[in-house]
Amino acid sequence: MGLFDFIKNAGKKLGIGGDDEAPDAEAVKKELESHKLGTDKVDVAVVGDKVVLKGAVADQVAFEKAVVAVGNTLGVAKVEATELQVVSAPAMAPVFYTVKKGDNLWKIAEAHYGKGKGAKNNVIFEANKPMLTHPDKIYPGQVLRIPDIEQA
Repeated sequence: MGLFDFIKNAGKKLGIGGDDEAPDAEAVKKELESHKLGTDKVDVAVVGDKVVLKGAVADQVAFEKAVVAVGNTLGVAKVEATELQVVSAPAMAPVFYTVKKGDNLWKIAEAHYGKGKGAKNNVIFEANKPMLTHPDKIYPGQVLRIPDIEQA
């Protein structure tokens, strides 16, 4: 499905390494499993600052959430998911957005869904659960998945 870019020095810190040091594969797998996304058939490898996901997930939502969950980890610059298969319907190209300073979910919703559609910010929040725990707790450099409004 592709190679996805993230900001290496933004995200959740796993383990005891330095701020620009990628976490080990075991810590990333544990973090992924903590979100209960149905990723028990996903293998995780870390190569430098890149996380490689292989295996299978049930659907497009699980695919996108898995990529975002491991990509928003301190020390991770890329997530490779070319060998992560979606079991159900054919996979679509995911839409991701990197949060900038001054952003909030309302502004992001209007930018992606159109002027006057800021109220759809709850769609973005729900699409990023459980990685997001509160709509106001986003930070610059964090990558969010932006679901198709027609399918949300």
